[in-house]
Amino acid sequence: MMNTNASPPASGRSHSLPHFGAPQHRHKSIPTCATSHPNDPIPREPADTPLLSVTPQLRRKIGSMSNPRSSGESSAVSTDGSTDSSAPSTPLTEPQEMEELTDRVEDLRPSSPDKMRKRRASTTYATNSDDIRKLLGSGQGTKFLQKYCCGDGCCMAEALPAPEGQPKRIFLQPPDNDAFRFLGLKLGSLTLTSELTRITELPEQKVTFGTLRRQSLADKFPDEAQHGHGQDDVNVYPPTYMKPHPPYSIFNAPVHCARELTKPGAEKRTFHFDLDVTDYPAEGGVDFKVGGAVGICPPNDPHVVEDIMNQLGIPRFQRDRPVRLITKGGRWPTIWGDEEAREVVTTRREVLTWTLDISSVPPTKPLLRLLADYAEAPNEKQILLFLCSAQGQAAFCDLRTGPHITLQQLLHAFPSSKPPLEALCSMLNQLMPRFYSLSNDPHVSSAREGLSGRRLIELAVTIHETPAYTGTHRTGVGSGFLERLALKFVRAEEQAQQDATADQYCLHPGIAGRRLSLQVPMFRGLMSNPLSREFASDGPMVLIGAGVGMAPFRGFILNRLKNANCANKIWLIQGIRDAMLDEIYRGELGAHESEIKRVVQSRARAPPPVGEHEAGVESHSEDENAAARVEPDTRKERKVARYVQDEVRQQADIVWFVVNAVDGRVFVCGSTKGMGEGVESALVDVAMDKGGLDAETARQFWDGKKEAGQYIAETW
Repeated sequence: MMNTNASPPASGRSHSLPHFGAPQHRHKSIPTCATSHPNDPIPREPADTPLLSVTPQLRRKIGSMSNPRSSGESSAVSTDGSTDSSAPSTPLTEPQEMEELTDRVEDLRPSSPDKMRKRRASTTYATNSDDIRKLLGSGQGTKFLQKYCCGDGCCMAEALPAPEGQPKRIFLQPPDNDAFRFLGLKLGSLTLTSELTRITELPEQKVTFGTLRRQSLADKFPDEAQHGHGQDDVNVYPPTYMKPHPPYSIFNAPVHCARELTKPGAEKRTFHFDLDVTDYPAEGGVDFKVGGAVGICPPNDPHVVEDIMNQLGIPRFQRDRPVRLITKGGRWPTIWGDEEAREVVTTRREVLTWTLDISSVPPTKPLLRLLADYAEAPNEKQILLFLCSAQGQAAFCDLRTGPHITLQQLLHAFPSSKPPLEALCSMLNQLMPRFYSLSNDPHVSSAREGLSGRRLIELAVTIHETPAYTGTHRTGVGSGFLERLALKFVRAEEQAQQDATADQYCLHPGIAGRRLSLQVPMFRGLMSNPLSREFASDGPMVLIGAGVGMAPFRGFILNRLKNANCANKIWLIQGIRDAMLDEIYRGELGAHESEIKRVVQSRARAPPPVGEHEAGVESHSEDENAAARVEPDTRKERKVARYVQDEVRQQADIVWFVVNAVDGRVFVCGSTKGMGEGVESALVDVAMDKGGLDAETARQFWDGKKEAGQYIAETW
């Protein structure tokens, strides 16, 4: 666990909260520049900020807006003839405050040791269970490390003693496979005869499978008789007993369009989807709303499901045969149905594909205990029992907090363990929906030309990857499923375009992809997430997003452009890694995009040549030119890295004006780790410097704005 924000505060002030475990706020003064006046506590509307003007021509264009990138056409985003390299960047921001400019120039000059400012290095709190035990001490520090630990004092283990006069070493032969080596288990002096205590009891099995006759299927389960149970059907259509939004079922939305938003070389790939919800059933008067989020019910990767069934030794003739699944209680496998005993019709493939989380949750002791109970190899059984014992609690903690471990890997690591699928159903978690914010205003997108009355919703998905024991990377359940669909759509479009070019005929974009009949299982829900609930079509707004967190703000801006009276007073701060690779929805925010958007790049890179500047992208050309004039040879080694929280401090005047306006709102969307915490700290700094508050009062100020619906943070 790393604390990467441990550098000394710029102003030398440090404020800590009174209760134990609360993060210490290290104040960083906001800069003095055209858009940030630390000594001016009066919220003033920015006078030099160009406002959006919505002409009758632009209003007609928005009303019949055709999103060229959603339909595969070329993009023409500017109506005034300006290019990306010449358009001004707004809000107006000086390249960097004079104080930091001076510091950077001074760094290039020889200086005496007493004038050098040393930066404190990152602090490593803990890297293994031994370090965690030192921090926990008597156990009072558990709250501080709760989000990093599996909880319940797991690290306070009973040590496994080594035989007298012998060093600690592994006394039993571990399984010889890559999957086990990837676990990185520290077995100490474990032997086949080591005495283990407090071994986790095997939980009660609450799921059983029963045989089913064809006549019983038609008479007792008429709905399931119409539901296909073959392999092809199971991989596309979720079972009818799943109820993510009771009493409504899952809706399979056709993919109208899919495209990649990021460029090759981006650290994280992001895809855009247009989903056709024209036939979505009416549900209690709730409609799709700007800023809302839809639930996606993704299936597990069919190749992983097939491999797990191979590892469990399930005969092929049984994998797709309908069976009666009988439970003793609970909601499983319905997601959010009533808690009660159930009897449903399913197949073993369907259970593993749609209802069991086989990839997302770290292994639990009951699961390891089950694997130990069915392990035939003595060394595998002893290692699994060791992980479930008091002596192996430290190793278990390392297993849960280390590299991502899946059921598939555990079965490959301990190949002699082949528990029945019914028993696994009682140990694994429910596969839950994944939620994605809409990246459009549904009413604007549905007014696009060429849709013929179809209704679309749009969303952006970033692919989540973690290292796998095979030496490659595994994707998340939801993002991996959507990526597989997107790649099928894109490849079909590319192949069709190549054929059209060779045969010299015109092909309308999207037709080839839609012929694949790709579908996304989803549900609308109540549209009551914070972004949707607090969005208003009037009043000033500051939108702060990093990565895919910027996606819902696209819908905000498109909605605002519909109304001439509400088109002004909106500012977007977008954080990305590299403007050339990672900037999503570039050129899709209307004709005035360069005037309302400020892009900040976090990837450290060499400064661009003198005079090179990309509109809307933070590059600090004046600062770099000054550094180059001091010592040109050193300039190539300089690195530039800016973060969203840096721009929040740079735009302190706008933030302070908006949050103190009667109808003003500040929205934050992105990852909690890094971005969310950094932006929150920057907002506290703004309140401290602009309002003359201490750290605790500044936090209370933002808590009050959050309760009033003026500060809305949607982070994950």
